[in-house]
Amino acid sequence: MTTLRLLTSIFVFSGVLAGCFAVFLLLALMWRFPPLLLVLLVACWLFSLLLEYGES
Repeated sequence: MTTLRLLTSIFVFSGVLAGCFAVFLLLALMWRFPPLLLVLLVACWLFSLLLEYGES
């Protein structure tokens, strides 16, 4: 049981670490290429439109 808990903790930690690294890379890319911020905003807007369309 302890081994299972250890493996679960390792997987959760590595997932959180990978997520933080991905966010850091995205912020670094947006700092280097400002049009990516516009692309990200348009993508979020389209995603919200698709969610609203799927509900009705």
